[in-house]
Parts: sequence; C-alpha cells; structure tokens
Amino acid sequence: MEKSTTVLDRYPDYKMDIGIEVHVQLNTKSKIFCGCSNAQEQTPNKNICPVCAGYPGVLPVLNKQVVEFAVLAGLGTNCQISKISEFDRKHYFYPDLPKNYQITQNDHPICRNGYVMIRLEDGSTKKIRINRIHIEEDAGKNTHSDFTGESFVDLNRTGTPLIEIVSEPDIENAEEARAYLKALRTIMQYVAVSTCNMEEGSFRADTNLSVRKKGAQNLGTRCELKNINSFKFIGDAIEYEAERHILSVMQGERIIQETRLWDSKNRKSISMRSKEGMADYRFFTDPDLALIEVKDEFLDAIKANFPEMPFAKYDRYKQEFGLSDYEADIITTDLALTKYFEELMAHHNSKSCVNWLLRDVLGSVKDLKTDIQDCKVTPAKLAEIVKFVEDGVINNKAAKEIFESIAMHGGDVANIIETKGLKQVGSADELEAIVKDVIAQHPDLVEQYRSGKQNLFGFFVGTCMKTMGGNGDPKQLQALLKKYLS
Repeated sequence: MEKSTTVLDRYPDYKMDIGIEVHVQLNTKSKIFCGCSNAQEQTPNKNICPVCAGYPGVLPVLNKQVVEFAVLAGLGTNCQISKISEFDRKHYFYPDLPKNYQITQNDHPICRNGYVMIRLEDGSTKKIRINRIHIEEDAGKNTHSDFTGESFVDLNRTGTPLIEIVSEPDIENAEEARAYLKALRTIMQYVAVSTCNMEEGSFRADTNLSVRKKGAQNLGTRCELKNINSFKFIGDAIEYEAERHILSVMQGERIIQETRLWDSKNRKSISMRSKEGMADYRFFTDPDLALIEVKDEFLDAIKANFPEMPFAKYDRYKQEFGLSDYEADIITTDLALTKYFEELMAHHNSKSCVNWLLRDVLGSVKDLKTDIQDCKVTPAKLAEIVKFVEDGVINNKAAKEIFESIAMHGGDVANIIETKGLKQVGSADELEAIVKDVIAQHPDLVEQYRSGKQNLFGFFVGTCMKTMGGNGDPKQLQALLKKYLS
C-alpha cells in the first residue's frame, strides 16, 4: 500500500512529538457519585440531584461499576492496575461545575504504564505507551445565545463517569495519531465500557503537539488541539498545526503555549486561550471519598471473563479463516462487524461469505444509512444465500436480487427463490438443449465466430441466459457453448 503523504515530507529536517489525552464516557447505568441516570437526556437539567448539582453538605458515594470499567480499560491497554488509588479535588471556577472543583485522580491514578499497539498503512506495527488512566467526573454543558446574549447551563452531564487515558508523546505524525485513536476506541468498545460515540462526546481527544529539529534532545513548545470530534479532522488539524509550528521556528518566531480549536470549514486552527503559566489547581485528597482498593479476587474475576482483544483476533482470523491483512484489519476494527462476522462463520465458514460481507453487506449498510446490527440480511440469511449459490441452486445474479430484496424489505430466502422463480436451470440435458437451439437459430453468427470473431461468444452466452430467464448456471453454460461452437 502506498504511504500517505504528510507535511513532514516537505520539511524533512523536522519531527513531531504528539501526546493525546482521551476522555472516555463510561456507559454505567447511574452517574459516578449519585444515583441519577447516566443516560443521554435531551431535556435540560432532568437527570440531576443535590449531589451532582453540587449542593452544600451533600456527600458523594462511589459507583463500584466505574472502578470495574476503569480496570477493564486498563487491562485492555496493558496497564498496571494500582492496588491502591485515591480521589483528589481539582479546583477551578467554571459555570457548569457547581462545586467549583472536579473530583478526579492526580498523584495516585488507578492505572499506569500501559501501551496500545497500532497497525500502520504499510503493515508495520508500533507501540504507543500509556502514561496513566485515571477516573474523574464530567462537568455540565453551557449554551450561549448569539441573539439574546444569554447563557444557559445544563447539568445533566455533571457527574457522568469518565476515564482519561493519557499517552506518552510517542506519536510522530497524523497517520499514527489516527491509528492510535481508532485502536483505542476499538479496545474500549471490545471491553464494553463505552459506546465511544464521538458525536455524542463519549470519546473526546485533546491532542498535544510540538515540533523540533531532528536530533534535538528537548521537546518543542506544545500546543493543545481541543474538542475535535472526528478522526479525519484530528489528522487535518495535526497537519496544519505542525506546519504552523515549523514555519514559526524557521522564521525565528516564538511559539506560544496555548489551547487551539479547529475550524473544519476553513481548515485552520484558532487560538482559544493561552496556557503560558502552569495552572494551580490546588489538588488535595478528597476527604469525602475513601481509598480505592483493588483486591486480587476482584481483579482475577475480571480477568477470567476478559474478552479477546483486536490484535489477537486479527492473528486468529488470518489463521483460522484465511483472511488477508486487509480483510482482518477491516473486520477487527469494528466490534459490530466482528460480531456479525463470527456469527456468519458459525453458520457457514466460506471465503465467499467474507466477500459478500465486505462488499454487499457493508455497501448496503452505507447506502441505507443504518448500522450493521440492524441489517435485515442477518448472518444466518447471508449464509443461506451463499450456500444456495455454492450448491448451484441459484446463480450470482439471482443471489444479488435476493440480497437486495431482503435488505430493503426483509423476508425468507427460500420463499423469495420460490415465489420469484429464481432457481437455476441446472440439469445438463436442459442446458445442452438450449445451447443447441440457440446455435441452430444463428448459423451466420456461428460461422463468423468460428472464423475468428471471438467477441461473439458473449452474444451466445447472453442469448442463452435470456432464454433461461437469467437462471442458468454460467459456468456450465460457457463450457457447453465452447464445446458446440468449436
């Protein structure tokens, strides 16, 4: 596969250093420190209580499942799980954080020193180190009116449980950043701790980037790209920001440490706020929350039911099902597609099933703008269609007609074959009689074919298929035509 171009191709003397902080919204039933629903809610300030709304005198109570999900995320990213961790208060004023502090983990996070393996376009792999994973609560949401000048606060999201996954600055370009985020998102879906829906904000990435001359020991001044909600836009923003830094260095300008937003319409970054000084959040251990102790039996119980991870599936699928690198990569990076594939193979282990899945099922899902789990051509029905083709009951043309009918309207495979008369004319005697008849009806064209006009062969195939209503076996038909036309 041809390697994608990057801004560094134009500036070969420079390199990027990228670290990414990812906030993953956990899909627990209730919030982190109270019993309020953790479901997405459109009505403002519906899922709130005195605890998540920050009333004076209330006490937080930790949701045990949040700890379990954090441990799952840590195991999925090869982290060391801390036997003892603690919560801290991070103080800052913001309108959507009523307490004026956030409960998070500072010096003693629940997970440390992990890594995620990424697979790049050229087939190579790379290890991206994870510095830490810590648990924290989310803040609310501010809405500002451009017409009235008013601001509104919705606290539904306040107290939503998050984990923040902090990488080391091991990422060197936009391709690696996209690969890392996709791999991390897939892992979080595999361990079932989050929907990772970027549009809903369940998977949010803040990208820290700096550039330096190759060979320079010290990292450059970094800028943070915040609140970008697609892998493509993150890649675009990295490319733009890297070139902005490089040109500043070449012109002898000072790079200001700041947070920047990405304008996807105009394809440029915009300064949001300066981060020249280190913010003093005045962290201290939260006095209302006990230490978290992860006992061996708790950890062993989670490990006992731990799912197979994407890289392991990739290797197994290639060996067990004969998938190519490309096929294995597509299937294992989408959990819903993985589930469909495994059910399909359980019904009928055939390479033809893989081709139908990656071509027709994914094409239909895209055209109908639906999810694969909602596809009306279920794994069982697709396996049935493929088996009918392989057994010679129907041909590929009929199979596509059946597939499209079920994808649009649902239905039973065998019933559609019967009602639409799609069974192949399969006996050798029937096919031979039709071939002889077509040849007898076109003696002039037969003569032309035999004198060298080989392109007429397609005419004879088409005429025979038309006679059979499109339900002939093309392989048998072509073999018979070659026999009688020679």
